Amino acid sequence: MSAIGRQFSNRHVSKLSGYAPALPTPFDDDDRIDSDAFELLCDLQIRSGATALVVCGTTGEASCLLLRERSRLIEIAVDIARGRVPVIAGAGSNDTERAVELTKDAEAHGADAVLSVVPYYNRPTQVGLYTHFRTIAALTGLPVILYDVPSRTGCALADETIARLTEVPHIIGLKDASGDITRPARLRPLVGSDFRLLSGDDATALGYLANGGNGCISVTSNVAPTLCRNAYAAWSQMQSVRALRLARVAGDLTAALFVESNPAPLKYALSLFGLMSPRVRLPLVELSEHAKQEVRDVLQRLCDGYAGAMIGNIGDRPRERDRAMALCVERDLI
Repeated sequence: MSAIGRQFSNRHVSKLSGYAPALPTPFDDDDRIDSDAFELLCDLQIRSGATALVVCGTTGEASCLLLRERSRLIEIAVDIARGRVPVIAGAGSNDTERAVELTKDAEAHGADAVLSVVPYYNRPTQVGLYTHFRTIAALTGLPVILYDVPSRTGCALADETIARLTEVPHIIGLKDASGDITRPARLRPLVGSDFRLLSGDDATALGYLANGGNGCISVTSNVAPTLCRNAYAAWSQMQSVRALRLARVAGDLTAALFVESNPAPLKYALSLFGLMSPRVRLPLVELSEHAKQEVRDVLQRLCDGYAGAMIGNIGDRPRERDRAMALCVERDLI
């Protein structure tokens, strides 16, 4: 990426808002990264209005990726983005030294920011959490977004610890997957107006925005990017009735995408659009037949009523999709 492109992306990270997809990692039949599928997904998301590309996170099965695979995914995303949107790379670990290594690797391969998760399994104290993130931030030039997801880590960042961390250079935001929609209202006076508060929970994203959040790092927007983007735009423009209507539609999809462990339902949904294989890495397994039917049913309803808002269509045909998009816009459906 050019220096100008990097400067643009870094500025964009510091003001990040709206919906950014937490991208899945496509695998081929030999369990290798499907680079072609990932390139296509990155490009489709940018063209659909994504405000950033988030790679190597929970949805990207980061815990099952080799370092060289992480590096390759970051390189692909950076190459496709070309500075149009920032690339945010998951670089967290429950070992501080390993987290520093991953952060430096992300920086070396062109990422514009890193997402650094609360250490899992160890269950450190708040002092330990503060020291962990301060150590990472001190050893990188990249913006750092904290990632609090207590349901997966068994340990949560306290509001007071987040407030302390805002004083550390390079720490610019929080991906908040606590599901607590009141948290932005509590945090905003502590962290200031520039600190990015991003929901990491699609099911409560609109409530999070209503309480002062800036956006969402989203699973659902992988499948329905225009629907998510327009719900955000409607809320930003104080069109609350429209925002709630679109959020309810997106909510049905979100429920289906979490019917079993993420990202198995997401990958199955994208496989129905012909965008990637449904393969996941052990210990995750592909969806049960019952769950597949649930995902398929929801996708079919959305493709029938909101085709232009989706990243693809079941049995996708580009010309028909363009017509569907025009019809949705005409009827104010998206």
